[in-house]
Amino acid sequence: MLKKNRLFTPGPTPLLPAAQIAMASYGAHHRTAEFRALFTRVLADVKEFIGTQNDVLVLTSSGTGFMEASVSNLTSPGDRVLVLTAGKFGERWTALAKAFGCVVETVTAPYGETFSLDEVGRKLTPEIRCVYVQATESSTGARHDVEAIAKLVRALPDTLLIVDGITGLGTTHLDVDAWGIDVIIGGSQKALMIPPGLAYGAISERAWQRMETTKSPRFYFDLRKERKSAAKAETAYTPATSLFAGLAAALDYVRQLGEGNLAAGRDTLIANAELCAAMTRAGVEALGLKLFAPKSPAAALTAVTAPTGADSTTICKRFREQFGAVVANGQAEMKGQLFRIAHIGYYDYLDTVGVLAALEQVIAETTGQAVEFGCAVRAAQEAYKSLGLR
Repeated sequence: MLKKNRLFTPGPTPLLPAAQIAMASYGAHHRTAEFRALFTRVLADVKEFIGTQNDVLVLTSSGTGFMEASVSNLTSPGDRVLVLTAGKFGERWTALAKAFGCVVETVTAPYGETFSLDEVGRKLTPEIRCVYVQATESSTGARHDVEAIAKLVRALPDTLLIVDGITGLGTTHLDVDAWGIDVIIGGSQKALMIPPGLAYGAISERAWQRMETTKSPRFYFDLRKERKSAAKAETAYTPATSLFAGLAAALDYVRQLGEGNLAAGRDTLIANAELCAAMTRAGVEALGLKLFAPKSPAAALTAVTAPTGADSTTICKRFREQFGAVVANGQAEMKGQLFRIAHIGYYDYLDTVGVLAALEQVIAETTGQAVEFGCAVRAAQEAYKSLGLR
């Protein structure tokens, strides 16, 4: 049987063909007028895609590089910070803050759940210099209420809010300026449909001012240095030039989705993720499987609890060996307990139907339980119909 490799992971995600062509054909030196023109266009489009008036930067790194920068640039050793953590990427914030000598307080929630806003409010004191949180916790498939968290943080005039939107941008609504988000971070390998290697973000004036007084060491990830270079249409260090060409193509595609309006195209991208997520959840539940984050499910991905007596590692392996499809296992101690099906990147209705049809086969063959073939696909189609989206 012919098997096409397909990604159903929350990063990397399926690639946009036009971006692949752009990356393969781009070879300009980064200190030329040609690259400066591309770089300037990308920064302007990223700003519009995020939906902000704040300055934006694009770094050659994974999203974790920008996460590190948002700790090293905004804190000094001994600063008290608050991390809101409910999964592996929330735990990454904790590890990063400790690495730079911060005193870390946390508000935690069980994996698959989100935070108590009352507890967040109790932990927010004037001594807290920064609050770090995910928009979407992609290790568990949970979405956090960034707007409500931002409202609490904004009551403290000297506390900055930093949001890991690496999986959230392009999959959920995030009103950066209106909510008062000081730093929001995105990654190229998520909704924007190109390979890993670029991290982008928007930074408020409050955050820029903080950088002038903080004492943590920084070099490659010195955001002030990047801002100074960006003002001259350059990067501080050698950029991943071909990835910038791919990012430009991807942003052009998003603009086309909005009939010439990039912000409208972003909203179309978000609506697509929400639709595919709703279809996936309906299909999963029709199979008798349990959602791992049922109370606050993300649009970027759906996390599914492994059936009783089954190991999600076996399920993921079966997907790959039988269909050439890659779904994500649980991370660290969650490995074997859940699997994750993402619906972002260059991904649509038919991809959703296809992965659910494969899931029916995989569950039947790995668990031995009786499966009514077509039940997950039918439920997804009914969800599509009920949402009124065409």
